Amino acid sequence: MQNLLPEPPATLLPADGEADAALARAEEAGTDEAFASVAARFPTYSAAWAELGARAFATGQVVTAYAYARTGYHRGLDQLRRSGWKGHGPVPWSHEPNRGFLRCLYVLSRAADEIGEADEAARCAQFLRDCDPAAADALASH
Repeated sequence: MQNLLPEPPATLLPADGEADAALARAEEAGTDEAFASVAARFPTYSAAWAELGARAFATGQVVTAYAYARTGYHRGLDQLRRSGWKGHGPVPWSHEPNRGFLRCLYVLSRAADEIGEADEAARCAQFLRDCDPAAADALASH
């Protein structure tokens, strides 16, 4: 049977130039402290949480990565809802401001898998793919 209902429109999170600039400075510094200061100054900015989660995961701090990614994921959900998202529909990877949320979802899936939360890992991986298959592919190949 074919679904006759149209797909909801893509949700595009708003850009935050000030937070983006702070994140770029943190990337130049390259320290966890620099990224943590961005997350503290801009707590709704998922990209900072995503970076903290990815860095923690890369160094084997899986529980810390999980916590960072879950924080960024929830802050991103709040922003998606404020941007009109109704719990489903595309969240395109091609829109740069969406990438922080999508990266948090990816790190959360990986960290959940590492700590034995197989159901959550699968749910997050599927959610990422449902948001945008291109995001799942780009992050898996990264």
